[in-house]
Amino acid sequence: MAYQIIIKKRFTKSVHKVLSFLQKEWSDKVAGEFLKKLDYRILLLTKQTHIGTRSSKVKDLRGLLITRQNKLYYKIKGNKVIILNMYDTRIDPRKMPY
Repeated sequence: MAYQIIIKKRFTKSVHKVLSFLQKEWSDKVAGEFLKKLDYRILLLTKQTHIGTRSSKVKDLRGLLITRQNKLYYKIKGNKVIILNMYDTRIDPRKMPY
């Protein structure tokens, strides 16, 4: 059963911020590779919703690594996967809301 993906604005803003940084500091090619990895992870979520690790702070929340530096957070509600946000994995864990 394929799940429906719902993407929140916060996640979209985070992705645009990362892509902008990658294009500015690295190259369009690196930004494109990041986008391919992100698309692949989202495609995986439509088929295997429980591949992400459970959050220790928030019940029913899961995280999935996109790259070593970025992790997306999502919830499963019925037949929907709600992608909430993406965070840099290098920040202080105490500041991580999830």
